[in-house]
Parts: sequence; structure tokens; C-alpha cells
Amino acid sequence: MKAQIAFLPGDGIGPEVLNEARRVLETVATSGRHSFRVVEAAVGGAAIEKFGEPLPAQTRDVCLQSKAVILGAVGSPAFDHLPPDKRPERGLLDLRTLLGNYANLRSVAVPDSLADCSPLRREMVRGVDLLIVRELLGGIYFGSPRGRENGSAYNTEIYTATEIARVARVAFTLARQRRKRVTSVDKANVLESSALWRETCTKIAAEFADVEFHNMYVDNCAMQLLLKPQQFDVVLTNNMFGDILSDEAATLAGTLGVLPSASVGGDVGLYEPVHGSAPDIAGQGIANPIGAILSIAMMLDLSLGLHRHATTIERAVARALNHGYRTADMKTRNPRLRSRERIISTREMGEAICDFIRMPDAT
Repeated sequence: MKAQIAFLPGDGIGPEVLNEARRVLETVATSGRHSFRVVEAAVGGAAIEKFGEPLPAQTRDVCLQSKAVILGAVGSPAFDHLPPDKRPERGLLDLRTLLGNYANLRSVAVPDSLADCSPLRREMVRGVDLLIVRELLGGIYFGSPRGRENGSAYNTEIYTATEIARVARVAFTLARQRRKRVTSVDKANVLESSALWRETCTKIAAEFADVEFHNMYVDNCAMQLLLKPQQFDVVLTNNMFGDILSDEAATLAGTLGVLPSASVGGDVGLYEPVHGSAPDIAGQGIANPIGAILSIAMMLDLSLGLHRHATTIERAVARALNHGYRTADMKTRNPRLRSRERIISTREMGEAICDFIRMPDAT
């Protein structure tokens, strides 16, 4: 039986990058003699326009019946007038809750081919390979009470030790497959929720004696990510800090466009590029599809156990970059290297990666 994959293109550049991700999935499936059943559904602004809500029942059903979900992006200024719980972004938050995915994995790697795309010096970012494990279903984004009254506004940060422990175990387990180092990030000197975070993570660390463990305050981590990013392997942190730090870490690679993510913990994994909907460039054919394509690789690896297929995609992306293929967001800062760059469209990047997948030495 074919594995069903839910494709949710969403808004802005979402449909463009997911179209290339789908072509890559089909190409690697053909090359590896595998097949999938792709079912598309609406989410975000596209769903509001069609169904009047950001995550309609039809989409929920499709996702729950699938082995994995791949999402493009959500968000559009056309819906900024709506209250927060009715906007496109609510669809993504509700989807994460529906699937029970409490751990968000954001990988940031800077190969030699991208070291000159970063705004930081080449020697500072070259060889960076870190993974941010962000708690996804708790914290200030979900805490209650929240609201506005009498000219004031408030949100509540709430975590239980159980919520912290389960995401911590994900981080330590993944660290064992990497360089065996976990940095837990909090603000334990001023926040009670962070104090519990630090206490709980320190207890979980004792279960993983083979993994080096450190605690770090979030303000120091934000600085260290730019001063000495090579020191990090797995960064474990809460929902809000992870949201901010992962976007900061994206500057190491020079663009959000190349970064994938996975949300895991439930029966159905959710995969999406880190970038947003970028409505200002939608429809121009200049969006970077690599984040979406590498999200497909993560999906094949983590949800479907097709490790060889995932590696095939990763190597094809690396070869495309090594050959100088770039979308507009990936221009090098080094004038001597600009002659080697080939600035191409969204579709052309997808085609180049598919071509490398078909080459015998790409597997």
C-alpha cells in the first residue's frame, strides 16, 4: 500500500516551493522504486478563502489519515484585520496541536558552498552544524490566561515538568546520533518557568551520561550563536526562545530559504521550510525551494524510515550548491566567487536538484 503524504501548500510562496518539493519527492521515488499517494489540502489564508477557517475539518482529516504532512507556508497581510485566533497562522498552531508534535527540529548547517553567503565572516560560520530542538506545544504561545483589559495586555508562560522532560529526551536522543553535546537554553535567573526548565533538563541529562550537557542563559546564547556558533551541537529550549534563536541561527547560512524543519512526537510528523510566506515575492519565481526540499528529506528519514532516499536528496542539494546554482537570496558576499554563481528561478532550482538525483553517483 502506498504511504499517504498530505501536502498543504498554504499561502504566498508556499505553493511554489512545495511544487518543487513534490517534484523532488516523485523523482527520488522513481529512482528508488518507491511510490507515495500525495493528497493536497488547504491551510492558512487559502483555507480561510475557501472554507472560512484556517484549518478546516477536511484538512484535519487528510492529515490524520496520512503518514506525514508537508506544509509550504501560512500568512497573508490580507487577513491582518482578523483577530489572532482567526488568522492564517492559527491554522499552523492548531495543526501542531492536532498532530501532537511537541518537538520542533530545526537544522542549521553551513557547508563550504554557503560559507560566503552569510553576513558573518567565512571563518566564523564554515562547518557550522547545529540542531535546535524547540518545545512546540507549551509555553507563552499557548498559556492561559491571556488577553487585554483596561489598557493592558498579558500572556502566561506555563510549563509542566512532564512537558519539559519529553522534549529533553528527544534532544538527548538526537545528540547521541550527532556529536553528543546538548546545550539547554533558559532564563532561569529571572523566570520561574525557566527555573523548572533547568531543573528538569538537568535531571534528564543524568539519564544520558554519555552526552555532554551545559545550561546557558538565552541572552548569552543569542550572543554566542554569532560569536562562536561552532561550539553548538544540539540546542534545547522552550517555545518562544526556540522561535527567536532558530531565526537568528538562520543568518549563519545567509538565508532562511535553505533551512528545513520537522515537528515530531505524535503519530504523524509535520515538515515545513523555516521561512514564512513572503507575500512580497510570491508569484515571481524567485523563492528558494531548498528548505522545502530538505524538509522532504527529513520526512523520508524520520517518518518513513527511508534513510537512503533522504540521503539521496541531501546529496543532490549539496551538488547543486557546489555547482554554483543559487536563487536570488543566496548571493555570495565574495566578489571573487560571483563569476561562479548561476542565479536561477525556483523551478530551475528544483529541476537541477532532480537532475542530480537521477545521476547514478547521486545515490
